[in-house]
Amino acid sequence: MSVYYFSGVLAIALLTTTFAQAEGNIYTNDWESLDARPMPEWFNDAKFGIFIHWGVYSVPAWGAKGTYSEWYWHALRSNSNDGATRKFHDRVYGKDFDYMDFAPMFTCELFDANEWAALFKRSGAKYVVPTSKHHDGYCIWPSREASASWGQPWNSMEVGPKRDLLGELTKAVREQGMKSGFYYSLYEWYHPWYRKDFEKYRDEHFIPQFKDVVTRYAPDIIFADGEWDHPSEEWRTPELLTWLFNESPCKENVVINDRWGKESRSNHGGYFTTEYGHVGGDKELAEGRSWEENRGIGASFGYNRNESIDEYHTTTQLVHLLIDTISRGGNLLLDVGPTADGRIPVIMQDRLIGIGQWLSTNGEAIYGTRRWREAKEGDSIFYTHKEGVVYAIVTAWPKDTLVLQTPEASDTTVQVHLLGYEQPLECKTTEGGLEIQMPILTPVTLPCDHAWVFKLENVK
Repeated sequence: MSVYYFSGVLAIALLTTTFAQAEGNIYTNDWESLDARPMPEWFNDAKFGIFIHWGVYSVPAWGAKGTYSEWYWHALRSNSNDGATRKFHDRVYGKDFDYMDFAPMFTCELFDANEWAALFKRSGAKYVVPTSKHHDGYCIWPSREASASWGQPWNSMEVGPKRDLLGELTKAVREQGMKSGFYYSLYEWYHPWYRKDFEKYRDEHFIPQFKDVVTRYAPDIIFADGEWDHPSEEWRTPELLTWLFNESPCKENVVINDRWGKESRSNHGGYFTTEYGHVGGDKELAEGRSWEENRGIGASFGYNRNESIDEYHTTTQLVHLLIDTISRGGNLLLDVGPTADGRIPVIMQDRLIGIGQWLSTNGEAIYGTRRWREAKEGDSIFYTHKEGVVYAIVTAWPKDTLVLQTPEASDTTVQVHLLGYEQPLECKTTEGGLEIQMPILTPVTLPCDHAWVFKLENVK
């Protein structure tokens, strides 16, 4: 596949031409036009995706408890968290060991893209979002802009594994029938141009690099980040998105998030993002807007050797997080942090497989559903719906009867099935609500663990 590579004055000239409104283009480079683009339905149907944070920071793989290990370089320079990272680094690697010296140690010799993709398929995920470039600027694809502007090899083809990691993973994920995209950071902490000449960084590094990675891999989804230093107008991201939606090889089906300028979170773009429950811009999510919660299985996105079992969510907690998120109309993007040699830690594999086992029985109540008129009843009953069917997802097993106060019987007889259990359940309408007679089951004969789904037909 051809690759667009721009440099110097030529880049600026070509970008001006590229961003011009071509005849027949649908979108113009303003938020009113871009925000009106319909969300590709595959995203609203998919519900569950896998995030991957993997790069040079995976070599030290360390952060103070409760912090993001992928911010290692920044923590090292800023002496944040009472200098915890600096103390660790000096003790283990020495004061004269530079962060960029980790790159040759990012070897990935045990990385097998097909094994990763098979695991993600087994988890029940429908899309995968690896980090193509984090804030340190290191790229896991052969980015010429990265090495040229940094003045030394700074991509995975030239230093470290000597492989196109993003290309291998994209191919393997798609072969498993899942959507594939990437995370991409607009800014880079210590890029030699970023602070000194932002316009040069933007026009000769960021924009051509972004167009390169999009053109190479035609992503189904792009998770932008690192936008907060400048408004979108200064980033020129509305112009870039006009190219993405009108001219790029993925213009029809690509999904984007809301991180394209310091004013854009929860305001502009595609789906809105929450992170460990925090809403960008400290505001509520817009009613009816597509959104996605992203978080790690532990407290960090990148692998953090300083985390213990106590920092990791249990499978039950993750299943309940998925249920809560879907019931409120969102997607869940759950992160794994692989090791520098290319392994997904076993505890993360265990959690993914556990989610997949639950989804194998109950996916009908998750995939393709939408938020119902009421998302939740009490502390342990959640609702989704699709195609005239309502699903009540219960996170605490009822003893003898389950009473649902929210659903109302229609003119025809209500039918209730427990997913994973063959026989229909007896139910009746009472003053207290819809009363469902629970089947007599043991822990061995329960259809699944963690939560149970009651399929309700003929309710409103």
